[in-house]
Amino acid sequence: MNESLLRDLVPEVIGVLVRRGADFAAAEDAVQEALVEAVRGWPAGEPRDPKGWLVTVAWRKFLDAVRADTSRRRREERVEAEPAPGPGEGADDTLQLYFLCAHPSLTPASAVALTLRAVGGLTTRQIARAYLVPEATMAQRISRAKRTVSGVRLDRPGDVATVLRVLYLVFNEGYSGDVDLAAEAIRLTRQLAARTHHEEVAGLLALMLLHHARRAARTGPDGSLVPLAEQDRGRWDTSLIAEGIDILQAALARDRLGEFQAQAAIAALHADARAAEETDWVQIVEWYDELVRLTDSPVVRLNRAVAVGEADGPRAGLAALAELDPALPRHTAVAAYLHERDGDPVTAARLYAEAARSAPTLPERDHLTRQAARLNSRLRG
Repeated sequence: MNESLLRDLVPEVIGVLVRRGADFAAAEDAVQEALVEAVRGWPAGEPRDPKGWLVTVAWRKFLDAVRADTSRRRREERVEAEPAPGPGEGADDTLQLYFLCAHPSLTPASAVALTLRAVGGLTTRQIARAYLVPEATMAQRISRAKRTVSGVRLDRPGDVATVLRVLYLVFNEGYSGDVDLAAEAIRLTRQLAARTHHEEVAGLLALMLLHHARRAARTGPDGSLVPLAEQDRGRWDTSLIAEGIDILQAALARDRLGEFQAQAAIAALHADARAAEETDWVQIVEWYDELVRLTDSPVVRLNRAVAVGEADGPRAGLAALAELDPALPRHTAVAAYLHERDGDPVTAARLYAEAARSAPTLPERDHLTRQAARLNSRLRG
């Protein structure tokens, strides 16, 4: 098999698929799958027209992916916009697909990335953003995962922890990203909770419900972001909050703490406060300390810096922030907020404007731009 020829043909074949109507990312994925087929089949004999063969197979892979995506979206459309309290419905094939993609032959990180792309419906860019890595790096990871499972039977399901990580990331993208997948993630997590008494499954379900309860208040009529402290708490879904807290308390009573339970505990403390000024920030910092111990995540440390700033004052929050990498996403936005609270509007305005330029979503960019404009207007006046 002429591997050099294959590499040379890739851009041409992608171009053909794009001209036929595929977007670039989908064309790239389809060609990668066609290459896997070539690696498996061409050693027995290279086709007379390698380019034509690749175009035909890649186009078929693309159409298969489109049909699968259409089927997935139809399933999502059958899910109510707001998930009703109560036990999950009988499991369907979607949850089983999550387990099969979390194959034991893959590392957990690769299994999560592959499942998000193949079943969760997220783009490579969205997955890369969730993992804080460049898009090219994530594309390579997904391609390697596809190659790894291309020659194995998908009859050995992965573990619950990997599936939970996938559901968590799908929910996060649905909650704050471009594609509405939050209700579907909750539906599948309910199914998983009905099938197991795993504490972290319960913790994740509680976390999703507590966050989803605030969804209606997260944006204004014009689609603008409404920060937690400014949200109309009368618009929060109290039935989802009550269900989430009940599920969390039952999980915590088993005394096997995990990161999703700790995150849900933080969300529950926010939900329990009748007004922003009544938030128990001291206890929230304590839960963040538990999360740092469990995950050592830079994102958790960033959120902890905000909580420290609320509990112990903005100077303490800035000191905690100074220990983190300034390149961390949203680091600049947090610094702007803490500087404003510390009485330094000049620095805060500059940082808000800087953070807006690198904001991951349009609503967040607009919010940060408005914050900078508000402070600059005050300074001029």
